[in-house]
Amino acid sequence: MGRHLLLLLQFIVLLMLQSINAQPSPGYYPSSRIWPMRFYQGYSYLWGPQHQSVSQDQSSVTIWLDRSSGSGFKSNRPYRNGYFGASIKLQGGYTAGVNTAFYLSNNQAHPGFHDEVDIEFLGTTPGKPYTLQTNVYVRGSGDGRIIGREMRFYLWFDPTADFHHYAILWNPDEIIFFVDDVPIRRYARKMEATFPDRPMWVYGSIWDASSWATENGKYKVDYGHQPFVARFTGFKTAGCSAYAPWSCNPVSSSPAGYGLSSQQDAAMQWAQRNHMIYNYCQDYSRDHSLTPEC
Repeated sequence: MGRHLLLLLQFIVLLMLQSINAQPSPGYYPSSRIWPMRFYQGYSYLWGPQHQSVSQDQSSVTIWLDRSSGSGFKSNRPYRNGYFGASIKLQGGYTAGVNTAFYLSNNQAHPGFHDEVDIEFLGTTPGKPYTLQTNVYVRGSGDGRIIGREMRFYLWFDPTADFHHYAILWNPDEIIFFVDDVPIRRYARKMEATFPDRPMWVYGSIWDASSWATENGKYKVDYGHQPFVARFTGFKTAGCSAYAPWSCNPVSSSPAGYGLSSQQDAAMQWAQRNHMIYNYCQDYSRDHSLTPEC
């Protein structure tokens, strides 16, 4: 009897683990509605060109970090809204201190007072999972401080084993972060001061963020493991460039066009309940007068 009970408990635990890691269907797939572009159609290198390799068919780009440099690329045009996605495969092993990012920003147009929407992969040590960090900066803070709005996740798959699609959908009233079309975070426009509304460019980069990226800087980049490589493909962009007529329509985030459907919202709640490890609004050591949207 005891053996049968033990087997039953093991079976229940296995089912629970499977339910935690089984990606739910969001019911709506924005990425499937957008045709992938060639790298040159949307992007150009920004820095570290010697640490960047574009495939012969222009469908993908590989960037890497070593002791001499990292690398980055930038969209050819700014956007005032849109869907921005890429399929990314990360490097395994020791990657502590390495930041691989896909993000929107206007920091070159508004230095010190810029907007930014980030998807960042924070490097790790063997045996520990990558952290995916989402973040939103809005017009700096006006007093020299940068106010981040971080939410962090452990993914329900190994991001080093294969490509997965990561995307930011930025519309006039919301920002939604997607992983394989599962919404993991929705940042709504609650007031003008807390929402980015100036045109931004799209960036990809890999760089040394030893001072903070892995366990608050406990583990640094170890160049004995160089080069650190990130691969991007499946670039998908749709929306309104800064030069588009005002009649240009934003990309729909759901079947209704705005917000999330009930099925998408359930998928997001699953991701946050089972895989979110940090939410800035739930960090009571922070001064939330600086983040009134909380």
